[in-house]
Amino acid sequence: MAVSAATKTSDFSGFIPAEIASPIFERAARMSVVQRLVQQVPLGYNGKSIPVTTGRPSAGWVSEGNAKPASSGSMTLKNMSPQKLAAILVVSEEVVRANPGSYLQVAQNSLAEAFAVAFDYAALHDAGPDGSAGAGPFSTYIDQTTKAQELGTVTAGNGGVYKELVTALSTVVSDADASGRRYRLTGWALDDVAEPLLLGQVDTTGRPVFIDSPPTDTARGGSIIGRPAAMGEGVATADKVSVVGYGGDWSQAAWGVVGGINFSTSREAAVTINGSLVSAFENNLVVIRAEAEYGFVVADPEAFVKLTNADNSPVTSS
Repeated sequence: MAVSAATKTSDFSGFIPAEIASPIFERAARMSVVQRLVQQVPLGYNGKSIPVTTGRPSAGWVSEGNAKPASSGSMTLKNMSPQKLAAILVVSEEVVRANPGSYLQVAQNSLAEAFAVAFDYAALHDAGPDGSAGAGPFSTYIDQTTKAQELGTVTAGNGGVYKELVTALSTVVSDADASGRRYRLTGWALDDVAEPLLLGQVDTTGRPVFIDSPPTDTARGGSIIGRPAAMGEGVATADKVSVVGYGGDWSQAAWGVVGGINFSTSREAAVTINGSLVSAFENNLVVIRAEAEYGFVVADPEAFVKLTNADNSPVTSS
């Protein structure tokens, strides 16, 4: 065929091969606090409808010769729509030439971290990637709960943080879904800023409240009151005090991702740097763009409780 234009690097743009795409998502899932606690479901380009039980069949004891009781269940649907998340990295050609073997790995790590933090901000706070309120893409999110528990106000002699966490647990399990089944507190999501509030705290028998486990990658966690706890960036609100963590029934939420990451590179594109449009060709830059489509849905935000430290106070010791 006749040549209509010179072949460009951008002509090879497309989906990352599976052997590259999979580690990116695997790493992002380990880094995202929400994704570590919430069940993942398959998600297509047209979204997904998830059935939520609102009424359950009931049974009854029947004496000999009497009719058996009839009952029925009921369900409603929660829709999960995919929302696009994108990131662009700009690197000089000199960097690529100097260390090409490590370039993709650096890009993987940076994109995974950016995607994970942005997802957590949106799923928890309806916030944008920079923490800006109201900029999230999902119609339901954890901060829609009306339940909250302040940390650091109960003195150690009266139970301290342990008592406050038990109160948070009680707030969750005392409520029920639309069908009458009580929620369970299945795990905790904590921001790094909550760690000083937990370390050194003990229960009524002197056991540590927070038992940490060896970190893997950039993910950290442990257990609190026998429930798994995931800790990381992006869990707290932007002010770092209004919300510092959550407890809840994480089976009441789900997340999904459409396919793999759409990944493209270009040496000819223009990209905005410091508010100005810059030519990659003119400045010997390599532009790498990654896109993914995530979905997130919460069946009932009241299955969760916020952990707050509104006055930014340390734990009261006496």
